[in-house]
Amino acid sequence: MKSNEDRNITRRDFVRGAAAAVAGMSVCGASAVYGKDKPVEKAWKMKLATSSVMFDKLPIEKVCETTAKLGLGGIDIWAPFSWGGAKCTHLEDVKKRLGGKGLKELLTKHKLEMAAFTLYGHKLSKYSGLIGDFGGGVVVRGAGAKRAADAKDLIPKMRAFFEKLKPEIELAEKCNARLAIENHGGSLLSSPDSFKAFVELNPNKKRVGIAVAPYHLQGYKTPIEDVIKTTGSQMLFLYAWQRGKGALQMPGVGKADFTPWIRALAGLKYQHYSSIFMHGHPAADVMEAAVSKSRDYMLKCRGKV
Repeated sequence: MKSNEDRNITRRDFVRGAAAAVAGMSVCGASAVYGKDKPVEKAWKMKLATSSVMFDKLPIEKVCETTAKLGLGGIDIWAPFSWGGAKCTHLEDVKKRLGGKGLKELLTKHKLEMAAFTLYGHKLSKYSGLIGDFGGGVVVRGAGAKRAADAKDLIPKMRAFFEKLKPEIELAEKCNARLAIENHGGSLLSSPDSFKAFVELNPNKKRVGIAVAPYHLQGYKTPIEDVIKTTGSQMLFLYAWQRGKGALQMPGVGKADFTPWIRALAGLKYQHYSSIFMHGHPAADVMEAAVSKSRDYMLKCRGKV
């Protein structure tokens, strides 16, 4: 989840970028947006979350409190992650102090759902006990394998990836997890054809799916809505995240129009979470304000759909 564009974000740069881009944005509340015949929320409800790594300096209790205050329904909690100034230890802290039962109590207190456990390079076995005690959930992890250099290599490499994933799929069965493989830049899952191959070759659709990260796809000039449609019911998580520097990664701040993406989600009746996201770590109060504006933008796009 890293990029050279995400480094060295100052508070002044972040606030300036966000303020300039969201000036004049009309704000939608969290209530239903009405279409011609009925409230569109009744047809499909967009589920919004945010990721704990964005508030890495706060304890997990405060992150959950902030997430609930922002009117979001879910939280994506990250395993240890250190890069670009971030140092997130939330999931490890949950494992040591709260356990699955304590995490469930914390989320219930704030009326939140578990959007995802983000592990990336960490082994599922390290957190399978916690996840199982919690009751299971979506687990975001990287593909690991590198992008196919030649089209003819794609299918063999995808088959090999799934073969290597078998032990983790078996463990996911035991702890009631669903593995969401993220399309990281340069990884095997990074092109439109690779998404098609993944969907067709997936050996266990109940336990394995995809976490779509538009930021990385935009690096290949890939239409996000096409990838969403291709992924279909195997899509388990979405990062509401775009290519840009600093605040420009945020929905409604950078150049990307999220409306076609949300329309594609609605067309699938996507049942999982979209996490408002960026890399870079301004102070918690600045990040909270930015997430609030991005939430309003996402709701505005939902209204257009």
